[in-house]
Amino acid sequence: MSARACRLLSAVALLAVATLATRTAWCQEVFAGKFPQQSGEDLYTHICQGCHMPDAKGAIGAGAYPALASNPRLAAAIYPITVVLRGQRAMISLGESLDDQQVASVLNYVRTHFGNRYKDVVTPAMVAARRAALTQEAGGSLAVPIDPRAGAH
Repeated sequence: MSARACRLLSAVALLAVATLATRTAWCQEVFAGKFPQQSGEDLYTHICQGCHMPDAKGAIGAGAYPALASNPRLAAAIYPITVVLRGQRAMISLGESLDDQQVASVLNYVRTHFGNRYKDVVTPAMVAARRAALTQEAGGSLAVPIDPRAGAH
């Protein structure tokens, strides 16, 4: 094998190892409960729409997943912040998996799409304040136990 071919093969091998290392780090974050998506739309697509459906109209099947589309319960920002951080009934807590900016982004997306027209913006500071309050109320943990018999959240 020529020196040039050997250098080329070495460069390809290094590139493959670097790519694998990056992908492995990303997978470890996801398996550790962290989501890499940052935009509200991407977060909704990758986390929420599996239950609430792409059109946010909800579903009934193995569980009941309420519609987020045209949902008046989203009007007071504290309610969806609390549900996302803490979970509710069959919905898991995402408080350990999403940072304050991600929570704000996905809620702002849902509150301004799917027939929702809530103009007040959820800020990361609002999420941080609610996270702190919920953590204090719960004695250090955001999650509430999931009741397998629970219906809609």
